[in-house]
Amino acid sequence: MSDERRADAEMAAWPVSLAGVTESVVTTLGPNELWNAAPLGLHAGEPVTARTWGNTRTRRNFHRQSEGYVQFIDDPVVFADAALSIVEREEPILESACAWARVAVECVDAGNEGDTEWEEWELRPLESGVERETVPTIDRGFGAVVEATVAASRLGVPAYDDAELRDRLTYFESVVDRAGGPREREALERVRDYSSW
Repeated sequence: MSDERRADAEMAAWPVSLAGVTESVVTTLGPNELWNAAPLGLHAGEPVTARTWGNTRTRRNFHRQSEGYVQFIDDPVVFADAALSIVEREEPILESACAWARVAVECVDAGNEGDTEWEEWELRPLESGVERETVPTIDRGFGAVVEATVAASRLGVPAYDDAELRDRLTYFESVVDRAGGPREREALERVRDYSSW
């Protein structure tokens, strides 16, 4: 990262407090001049880090552009779409973003887990914004949707047991049925539509 970008990053702050692994959606600018949306787990620390798995659009765009827009959303349908389909937009900030940070990214490590290549990135905010403030609520259905997208994305990957993943998906479906609302139910249907579940 250039000295100028590092100085910009030192002046900016994340728009939310991060702890543990925070799920977000990142948009990155592709060679087609469209912003691709994909999930990105943010590992709290100084600096914040994230991993890309496989030869994804996010990884390639990070290498090409060295930045992206990390967004904090509260809509499970938007998350499921970003996780399991190709979502491209003309603008970097999603309508569903509650807050966002334009981040500089730098690859700091790489390796393999099974047959999958991964790269670890440091993320430093260059600017950020809050689009709307809400009173937080905890919805177990949303958490189940997030976990379902992870399980569905691993179906057919040799390092994972498909039967075990399908059992997890059935469990997450039961959580959404009991504890989720209409958006969580729609999101779970999209998980089913986008995957081999």
